[in-house]
Amino acid sequence: MQIQVLYFAVFRERLGRDTEALEVPDGARVADAVAVLAARHPIVGQLRGHFRVAVNQAMVDDTHVLVAGDELVLIPPVAGGNDRVHVAILDAALSLDRCVAAVVTPETGGVCTFTGLVRRHSRGVTVERLEYEAYAGMAEKVIRALVDEIEAEVPGARLAIEHRVGALAIGDAAVVIAAAAPHRAEAFTACRAAIDRLKDRAPIWKKEFGDDGAVWVGLGP
Repeated sequence: MQIQVLYFAVFRERLGRDTEALEVPDGARVADAVAVLAARHPIVGQLRGHFRVAVNQAMVDDTHVLVAGDELVLIPPVAGGNDRVHVAILDAALSLDRCVAAVVTPETGGVCTFTGLVRRHSRGVTVERLEYEAYAGMAEKVIRALVDEIEAEVPGARLAIEHRVGALAIGDAAVVIAAAAPHRAEAFTACRAAIDRLKDRAPIWKKEFGDDGAVWVGLGP
């Protein structure tokens, strides 16, 4: 049977492609597909243990059974929900005002915001620019899911998040978050949880260009 494999970030760059068809036996598991890929592409074997696998935009383990037509993605280390939630992956300038407008209601007593900017120095090197890449469809689903999760945990909290992709210069905004709640403590808690969980879960990758060369943050050159 045939499945489709998508590549992002370091895999796309090193393989020189963003997709390929893969033939695997009927009843094959994720581990079997990865083994076939590793035999075909040495980089996959070299990075085994440094990436996760998603099938049809959901994280799975090695025992997951594949079916014909599945979409399998190798997810390198990374640096959503209801219709009301404002979540966006954009290749244009972000808008904190847009996020704030999406969360404020007559019940809002406090709004906490976070803006992540591209800084000049990181890891002891001088940064020239960043490039962000995302598995956009899955990233939005993951972010919407964590928004739902946090809003369920923090009484009265409402969240909106935008994340940038593409080339960013020093001082550009990479992510903006607005968290509203009836009281300031809950707004602070929701905002902090949002950025921490986004950085841990969302399939969004950052390539850093600096005076020591270029590196995918979280993995290495």
